[in-house]
Amino acid sequence: DDDDDIPQLSSHALAALQEFYLEQQQREGMKTSQGFNQYSVGSIEEDWQLSQFWYSDETASCLANEALVAAGKGGRIACVSAPSVYQKLKEQDGKDFSVCILEYDRRFSVYGEEFIFYDYNHPLNLPENLLPHSFDIVIADPPYLSEECLQKTAETIKYLTKGKILLCTGAIMEEQAAKHLGVKICKFIPKHSRNLANEFRCYVNYASGLD
Repeated sequence: DDDDDIPQLSSHALAALQEFYLEQQQREGMKTSQGFNQYSVGSIEEDWQLSQFWYSDETASCLANEALVAAGKGGRIACVSAPSVYQKLKEQDGKDFSVCILEYDRRFSVYGEEFIFYDYNHPLNLPENLLPHSFDIVIADPPYLSEECLQKTAETIKYLTKGKILLCTGAIMEEQAAKHLGVKICKFIPKHSRNLANEFRCYVNYASGLD
């Protein structure tokens, strides 16, 4: 039989695959339905190949609210590799603040002029209109738990911020975070929508509401 060499899925794998496609169709259906919010966390799905892991809804809300308080009325907020926080901030569009998202993933270009393409390997390769020290707070979540990634992202953060920094990264990066950004660990424990093996923490350089 010519079909003998064709790999066959087990019934269990086939059922799992069918369930995945069904969920995908349902998600696409939600996106085209009238009530879809393009800023909701998860509206753009995680791409694990880009080391993307979205915060839980509660964590994204908490960090967005912290940023709003820290930025103050009319404040400017930059989200560096932290799209979940950006999306939560945009859900509060009526409030008096401005925000932009610096992100490597060009899918986020759907957010228009607020999207700025960002590659941490080129930390200061930024648009001319992104003036130095022009943001009241910078929230950053470097994509990788390495000192090289943190050090390069730190260059971007220090260029953008007027002073306040909110960093989200692994607990194992505490020493490097203090070394490169002068930030201290907070009591608040950020959670992701999927459980990750690495313990994550938040770090700040100002008196925050996360302690």
